[in-house]
Amino acid sequence: MIDWDSVDTVLLDMDGTLLDLHFDNFFWVEHIPEVYARTHQLSPAESAARLDEAFGIEQGTLDWYSLDYWSERLQLDIPALTHELRHMVAVRPFVLEFLQRLRDARRDVVMVTNAHRKTLDIKMGHVDITGWFDRVVVSHELGAPKEEQDFWHRLQALHPFDPARTLLIDDTERVLESARCYGIAHLLTLLQPDSRRQKRIDTRFPGIHHFDEIMPEAAQP
Repeated sequence: MIDWDSVDTVLLDMDGTLLDLHFDNFFWVEHIPEVYARTHQLSPAESAARLDEAFGIEQGTLDWYSLDYWSERLQLDIPALTHELRHMVAVRPFVLEFLQRLRDARRDVVMVTNAHRKTLDIKMGHVDITGWFDRVVVSHELGAPKEEQDFWHRLQALHPFDPARTLLIDDTERVLESARCYGIAHLLTLLQPDSRRQKRIDTRFPGIHHFDEIMPEAAQP
């Protein structure tokens, strides 16, 4: 699936790619509605209606991924609530083996995430995999999400890479489409970002279930 001789740089998403998306889905779909209802003395139906309206902002914006934005909008301490459930954060199968093989193969490896810096710090405080990366890039700090072309231009200025020899693995198709428009040649998605949900069968990009399907060979001495 991957011609590793044609890849120098590997860009890896965090949530749904390196980490199981089950945490995020549980947190926002189940936990936050319960806490919001309890905090603001609402019925489950009222809580759901208000959150549906709040979550109506366009996905793929920096606000969508910002814990500060949602803390203010919902009047909840989202970082504290995230921290309370950090034990649910889990690394996906074969991630550590894949990262080891990338290091052995001497590839340039960069984490590129839309997650808020506070989210990253909380999750990496529980399952710290940042030591495997040559750089960790947070879209908020570049002023644009991965869905926008500005992100890739600013990433290029921060950490130069050859798009024709770069692989991006991400579970969000809007991100992959943006990367393709920028010229990134090798694109993969995840078929089951959330281990508790069904495998996706309608992806527009080539997909893998786990990283053991694409392990690179170690570099020759």
